[in-house]
Amino acid sequence: MADDAGLETQLCSEHFGSGEALGCRATADGSLQWEGFPDSVSPDYLPYQLWDSVQAFASSLSGSLATQAVLLGIGVGNAKATVSAATATWLVKDSTGMLGRIVFAWWKGSKLDCNAKQWRLFADILNDVAMFLEIMAPVYPICFTMTVSTSNLAKCIVSVAGGATRAALTVHQARRNNMADVSAKDSSQETLVNLAGLLVSLLMLPLVSGCPGFSLGCFFFLTALHIYANYRAVRSLVMETLNEGRLRLVLRHYLQRGEVLDPTAANRMEPLWTGFWPAPSLSLGVPLHRLVSSVFELQQLVEGHQEPYLLCWDQSRNQVQVVLNQKAGPKTVLRAATHGLMLGALQGDGPLPAELEELRNQVQAGPKKESWVIVKETHQVLDMLFPKFLKGLQDAGWKTEKHQLEVDEWRATWLLSPEKKVL
Repeated sequence: MADDAGLETQLCSEHFGSGEALGCRATADGSLQWEGFPDSVSPDYLPYQLWDSVQAFASSLSGSLATQAVLLGIGVGNAKATVSAATATWLVKDSTGMLGRIVFAWWKGSKLDCNAKQWRLFADILNDVAMFLEIMAPVYPICFTMTVSTSNLAKCIVSVAGGATRAALTVHQARRNNMADVSAKDSSQETLVNLAGLLVSLLMLPLVSGCPGFSLGCFFFLTALHIYANYRAVRSLVMETLNEGRLRLVLRHYLQRGEVLDPTAANRMEPLWTGFWPAPSLSLGVPLHRLVSSVFELQQLVEGHQEPYLLCWDQSRNQVQVVLNQKAGPKTVLRAATHGLMLGALQGDGPLPAELEELRNQVQAGPKKESWVIVKETHQVLDMLFPKFLKGLQDAGWKTEKHQLEVDEWRATWLLSPEKKVL
């Protein structure tokens, strides 16, 4: 025990100039271990950055081909083109993008943290679509302004989604309170890769400028490389916090096999192509006035709820809506989400624990019980199941003190819920 405590104790530290101090600890074999890379970042940092560099290089070359096409379409090299026409086209293109940036940030800005990997992949694919539109724009001069405006709209959405998800991934990868350092190094790495891409573009563009077919072929090859590298980069990430997709996978595996998937296994199984859009079956943080319109409905909703949340289940649509108390903490939100997904499992297939199997038989056999009765009974099952599930999550390496579940800002209080538990 004393030896273990010694391993955790910082023996000494040093710093260079005004830089951050680096601590030093003893290892099991008696040697000294200084803080810093790779201990200052998450284990997935290196594979992610390697594939991220490949995709950035491919995107830089594709961007050069797209820029050449846009300049050609505006009239560079064409004696009949006017400065005023080119300026008007550029202004329309930029203003369309600015409006798109504002609308998308308002619409999805608060949701990007929940599915950072999926939105990151979406942003890069959308960027490829935008560059393809730019390359095709000169082919149809009559639609040139509309095409480049649509392309810039897509690129502005990419900048919002890409920037926000990059920040979320930086928070995940920084392990020594060094988010600024990780972000700065990531930016420097991207700048270096883009510089290399520009140098290669100077050699590539003269070779393809006279052959549109060859230029398009190069673009498709670089786009395929870009999407593949992006997929590998995002797939290499191992997020240790639970969003709805990862919680659904882990809970399904736990209910069927009694085991909790570790973060590596769950992230490997997480869908990337379709998982960025929230499932309509679970809504957390809904307003109370949406669910009740009378005292009787409120009493019915509150009955059996001793946790700081109220849950309403629509069996016909398999939709769960959760009202959160203002005292609800991260573990309460995690329990409420687990409760909602567990109710959804009652209408699915596959093995379940004996208590839930009995409830599923009641749900699937007619006549149907009232939803609030089933919710009340699942509360009793969850009182036994959730503590074991929560401990299993913590033992497997999940961070349960925070989450990435999509939760709205509505909170409520109610008088008819004695003995609330605050987690």
